[in-house]
Amino acid sequence: MSTGMIIALIVIVAAVVVVAAALTLRARGGYGGRDLKRRFGPEYDRTLARHDGDAKAAERELTERVERHGSLREQPLEPGRREEFTARWTAAQERFVDAPREAVTEADRLLAELAALRGFPDDSHYEEQLAALSVHHADHVHGYRHVHRVARVSGQDGDRADTEEMREAMVEARALFEDLTAPPRRTEKTPASAATRTKVHKHESRGHLPWALNRRQAKGS
Repeated sequence: MSTGMIIALIVIVAAVVVVAAALTLRARGGYGGRDLKRRFGPEYDRTLARHDGDAKAAERELTERVERHGSLREQPLEPGRREEFTARWTAAQERFVDAPREAVTEADRLLAELAALRGFPDDSHYEEQLAALSVHHADHVHGYRHVHRVARVSGQDGDRADTEEMREAMVEARALFEDLTAPPRRTEKTPASAATRTKVHKHESRGHLPWALNRRQAKGS
């Protein structure tokens, strides 16, 4: 074999190794754990815990979620539907004082309906819906998981969540609800005025106050 052929073979083998390494990195999410931790945040830690600290297994699961749902594009929410869902959520919060179990069940139902409306898998495929939400709303998806679990437990005789746990689930789930009902982000070309931002902030603050005050009342339910 000539020297030229040997050099050519070495170059080919080196190229194959480089390509294989690049594909491996891509399959693991770019730089592996670092990128996945950055993308999933607390959801990374929860997945790691479910795999008993096995980082490779946790990262494999998270990478598969990104591969399945990373290209999903959320559908816009019409203003009328946003108002409808907001009104239903507010009603569920108010109902919590007298009927916490029914309120938690309604919150779970609202998140499932809202996620499906935004383009995520529907609630007949809860695990896939949850996985897709974790890719696009990693910081708040656990609220849905929590309220769904509590709603199911509360519906079973002899194994019911206490009122405080239901309250915590409702509060935690609200963050995802607000994510999914948030209006489209404004671009720099059409910024919201300072007066508008102040008005919205005050409105949201007033909306949270009854919920905070209801905490003491709910414990006696």
